[in-house]
Amino acid sequence: MRGNRKRDTKPEKALRSSLFRRGLRYRVNYPIRATEGVRAIRADIVFTSVKLAVFVDGCFWHRCPAHGTRPRRNSHYWDAKLQRNVERDRHYDGILSEAGWTVLRFWEHEDPDKAAAIVENRLASLSPR
Repeated sequence: MRGNRKRDTKPEKALRSSLFRRGLRYRVNYPIRATEGVRAIRADIVFTSVKLAVFVDGCFWHRCPAHGTRPRRNSHYWDAKLQRNVERDRHYDGILSEAGWTVLRFWEHEDPDKAAAIVENRLASLSPR
């Protein structure tokens, strides 16, 4: 499990590279303190000025409906572990939304340029005119 990166995965880097080429600047693995008493939530890419948090979810770890696999060995442990990951994601989405943040989630298999276009469009809609 130590070999599994928490940040700087290939899909994250690809999305960040596409965003950077578009002239967008962001924070990486930034701790968001949404509410008092709740530990900081670390989003993969954060635009603090407009409160936009972007997550790039791995297909295995977050149970992608198209590419998520179910381990055969020790499946009882893994089913519970992966379900907790999904529940935690939904919980964090709710906390961030209640605190006024916009949350975008992308799967690791999604085209980074298309994801960057979605982020750019959302930024444009959130930015004050």
